[in-house]
Amino acid sequence: MRHIIISFGLLLISWQAQAHGPTPQKAKESVTIQAPLAKVWTELKNFDDIANWHPDLKKSAGDGKNQSGGLRTLTFQNDETITEELDYYNEADHEYSYRLKTENSKAFPTSSHTVDVKVAAGETADSSMVTIKSRFYRGDTGNTPPDNLNDEAAVKAMTNFFKNGLNGLKAKLEK
Repeated sequence: MRHIIISFGLLLISWQAQAHGPTPQKAKESVTIQAPLAKVWTELKNFDDIANWHPDLKKSAGDGKNQSGGLRTLTFQNDETITEELDYYNEADHEYSYRLKTENSKAFPTSSHTVDVKVAAGETADSSMVTIKSRFYRGDTGNTPPDNLNDEAAVKAMTNFFKNGLNGLKAKLEK
């Protein structure tokens, strides 16, 4: 009987090791912009206006609500869209958080994501630090996702989206 219990335990451990689901992934990027905090926040604070400075987006549109529940739709260069929703918005602290509301793995290879955006004063009065960080799951949450929807693809896409956006914001504000 003891051998049966041990065998069953090993089988259960082996099954659990192979049947795990996705694990949350993270991405974080920051940039120093040679512009005062107020100028940077003015550009970033309107949740709907991300396409004004993000080169990966063809357009963005929303309901104009810079408060919890505000919605925006992002249209990528390939004409695919996703919808995101504000969870938190704080004008005084120059920060907000949002999450994916409607996924579309053809537009972006995540099945869910939450993102925090924060603008802080830089080392000088004429500089600011923008930090964007995210927690997310890959586009295919099954045990054997295709390469374009696995953890690596999701991390790469999120990191590149942040880098491209921050570089676009920096270029717009420093010209």
